[in-house]
This record gives sequence, C-alpha cells and structure tokens, in this order.
Amino acid sequence: MPSQKPRNFSELDCETLSNRVREELARRRMTRQALADAAKISISTLEKVLAGRRAFTLGTVVRLEEGLGAKLLDRTHLNGGSANGIAREANGTAPDGLGNYNRAAVSWLEGSYLTIRPSFGDKGAVYAYRTDITWDDATATLVFRELERTDKDYAQFGSVAVPHQSGHIYLVTNRHGQHRMIVVARPTIQGEMHGLLTTLQSGRGAHLSPVATPIVLKALKKEAKAHYGRIGPSHTAHAGYSALLRKTLAENFAAFLEA
Repeated sequence: MPSQKPRNFSELDCETLSNRVREELARRRMTRQALADAAKISISTLEKVLAGRRAFTLGTVVRLEEGLGAKLLDRTHLNGGSANGIAREANGTAPDGLGNYNRAAVSWLEGSYLTIRPSFGDKGAVYAYRTDITWDDATATLVFRELERTDKDYAQFGSVAVPHQSGHIYLVTNRHGQHRMIVVARPTIQGEMHGLLTTLQSGRGAHLSPVATPIVLKALKKEAKAHYGRIGPSHTAHAGYSALLRKTLAENFAAFLEA
C-alpha cells in the first residue's frame, strides 16, 4: 500500500488550533520556548504554526498535546468524520475517560471550594487554599485550578472526572506522565466533599515519596470568610478546619488499610 502523506489541517483548523495553544500557554503561564522543549519540536516550528506561516500536521498537534498535557483535538474526528476535526464542541460531551458527562449534568459542581488538608511541613497544622472548578468550552470538560496557595509553584490544575458508576469525583493532574489525584465523595448537604489526596511529598534533598492524606473541599459562599495558608493550632480557624478533616475518616468517607 502507498504510504499516507502527513495530515495537514485546513486554514480554519489551523487558526482554531493556534488560538487553543495560545489559550493553554496563557492558562499555564508557560513560555513558547518551554512548550517547544516539552513537545520536542523546534521553537522555529512552533512560532511558524502559531503565526500561520506553516500548517499544523497531526504529528505536530500530538507533540503539542503531550507538551501541554491537554487535548487540542477530538480524536474521533481525525479519520475523515468531520470538516475540521476540532474539539468536542459539536456535542458538548466529555470523553469516556472522564465520565461521558455534559455540562447540564455536572453544573452543580462548578464553583469555588475551600480546600483543606494536613500540612506536610508542620505537625498539627493544616494547609488551606482555594480550588475553582469551571467548565471549559474548548474541551467540553470540567477543569480545576488551585488558587490562594502560599506555595504558588506547587499549585495544580487539571481535569475533573465524574463517572456514573462510583459516585465519586476525581481531580486529576497529569504532567508528562506524573500524576496527582484527589478522590472525593459527592457533596454532603453542607456542601462538603471528603476524600483522599495522593501525591508526592518532598523529603531530604531531591527525594520524593508517595503520600496519601485526607482532604476536604467545602463550597465557598460569597459572604463566607476563608483563611488560607498554613493554619497552626493557635489560629482561630484551626479547630473548625481540623474537625472537617477528622470527619473524613471518622464518618468513613475514606479509610487507610494496613496489612
């Protein structure tokens, strides 16, 4: 069989892709050079496709998706099924890997959440920040972003999975194959989502160790005052925040098992 030529996208496709890449760069506060390095393409190639001086190819798009850790295309349309093959906006449904939901089914999750977990640095303290869950029209999925963190370099963002089977919600970060995941139960009548965070904890030097810890996301009301950062035992918010964390295990929203 004759070999297939590399797929090039139409002028409209290229403009849409260029806008998507710029949007993802702005969202991540990422430089074009950093993206070129992560995607293993030359900065010259990246500049040319973003400026419209060169058409996107499927290979370039795949590399950019890997570099960004984000979908730029709907893969179900890549084999001739769609005029432009861009995004999922036609049916507004998240991919199967995130639960096949549409916005109407998950709109109740959109909003800002006070997020509480134990402090990794100070025993007895808790750490609090804000998590925003919003709808992303470009990918037709819920996405999350962490804000109000005093350690901004470690703030996470990623995709939200809402499968029907388990009744749980998954906040997943995937950066070049390195995963961090939060699994929480659906909100209680008080607007609390209790569960577990699994991530890597910094040790001595460059040493990293897997760690799991209780975590709570509590819906923020507009008039509510939240305290962020490391909350020690002397802080006025410590008792309430600690009580929410204890509730996670005490009421069997999550459990730690030992052999």
